[in-house]
Amino acid sequence: MTGAIDRVEAMLDPTRLGREPDRTHGYLDVLKPESAKPTGLSNALMHNPALAAVYEKAWRPAFTRLFSLGGSGTLSRQDVLLDELTGRGDQKILDVACGPGLYTKPLARKLSGDGVVVGLDVSDAMLQRAVRDNAGDRVVYVRGSALELPFPDGAFDTVVCLAALYLIPAPRLAVREICRVVKPGGRVALFTSLQTPLTSVLGSSTAERVSGFRWFGKDEITGWLRDNGLVDVKQTVSGQGQFVTARRAD
Repeated sequence: MTGAIDRVEAMLDPTRLGREPDRTHGYLDVLKPESAKPTGLSNALMHNPALAAVYEKAWRPAFTRLFSLGGSGTLSRQDVLLDELTGRGDQKILDVACGPGLYTKPLARKLSGDGVVVGLDVSDAMLQRAVRDNAGDRVVYVRGSALELPFPDGAFDTVVCLAALYLIPAPRLAVREICRVVKPGGRVALFTSLQTPLTSVLGSSTAERVSGFRWFGKDEITGWLRDNGLVDVKQTVSGQGQFVTARRAD
């Protein structure tokens, strides 16, 4: 673990840090104190230690299942995607808005050499849970903002953001940052919400403003990826959710 966290600290871009890296809690904290303020009800919940305690085993699976209207299609597709994304060798993978590390640790299972998975989140409560429940020799957690990733351009072979983009303020900026830090030839994978006729009932504009949760248009995420130079953009719809993968051109 010490070697991995040293390697990740060496990857940080000093010009993009809000503070000197702090390892006090078992992760690298580089976030400006004022940047951690929650926006909206849903985002505030992610900073709650009580939710962090049940998130991995109860909240996130149940919430994700809602995208399939109670079915298992979304969860099954996530399992397939995780297997496809699992890194090998000394790849470097970034899990944006990782929460308690539910997906972060599995992504590291086939890595070797200097391979590492970095889980990044803004919530201290989630990261403390991640360090406790989902640590690993090739897993390092960083407290930072998805809107200003603390890494240089092209730092990662693969960047994922799974079941989180709909809670991030300024999601278009988050997607731009995700595209910035993936290297040429590298992969991006996103799972997020999808606007459908049903969501006009489930999520009115007023409810979205209060909760902070966002439903994305069918061509919104794919368009943002293409605008940022990604190719081979593929979208798979699962109920009220969408899986989107893409690649940065070589």
